[in-house]
Formats: sequence, structure tokens, C-alpha cells
Amino acid sequence: MSVANEKLEDQPVSKQRLRLWLQMLKTTRFIENELREELRLGFQSTLPRFDVMAMLDRTREGLRMSQLSKQLMVSNGNVTGIIDRLVQEGFVMRVQVKGDKRATLVRLTPKGIEKFAEMAAEHERWINEHLKEIDETEIGHFIDILSKVREEDH
Repeated sequence: MSVANEKLEDQPVSKQRLRLWLQMLKTTRFIENELREELRLGFQSTLPRFDVMAMLDRTREGLRMSQLSKQLMVSNGNVTGIIDRLVQEGFVMRVQVKGDKRATLVRLTPKGIEKFAEMAAEHERWINEHLKEIDETEIGHFIDILSKVREEDH
């Protein structure tokens, strides 16, 4: 047991949970900032663009802009700007929805699928590098514990 954990056990559980939350938040922000920089340097891209492309890669048939915004938990305006740039670069296309002249789907183009596959492989490598000190058993425990938190709230 580390010295930090010994001191932690002397505190009420509510304080321990608060400290846990702060550590999770610091770690998440640290890794997210590293990923932002790696995407910027390696692909001249941003994390929001990566997230949009990832969602479209998982939904190859395409998504309406409102669905994309909802899935990513961001405003339609934010997604529209990203999609406009991805369309200009040839990574995404807009497709009319049959039977609804006002609705369009957005989906990755073949060029977008190829680019995202390249980005996703690097993203996985970067995450693996940042979390290399966590072994397989610990990974399973972390996933189980964090899943409990989400299940409790929903």
C-alpha cells in the first residue's frame, strides 16, 4: 500500500471518492490533451474531428446531423462546422434521405474511411502507450468499476 493510500484510508469515504474523482479527471484531461497534440502534429486534425469520423466509421450507412450531434453530445452548430470542413477535404459526403427532401445523411467517403483507419491505428497506439503501466487484470477491474458508476446513474 502506498503512503498516499494509507492517508486516504484515514479519511471519510466521501472524501476518498472525491479524491478518486479528481484523480480520474486529472488523468483524463492529461491524456486528452496529449491526444489533441498528437492528432494536431500527426494528422493536422482535432479531437472533435476524430470523434466525428469515429462515429461515422461505426455507422457506415450514415447519420442525420441531429443523430450525430446527439451521439457526440455537442450542438448541431459544432457538428455542422466540422462536417463542412470534412466535406471540403473529401472525407465526408452528404446524401439525401429518400422520401424526405429536407433531410440529409452524412457518411464517410472511401477516402475518409482510409484516413480514419490510419488515424484510429495511431490513436490506439497512443492510448496503449499512455496506459502501458496498467496490466490486463487491472484493466478489467477498472472497466468493471467504471461501468458500475454508469449503470447506477441510468
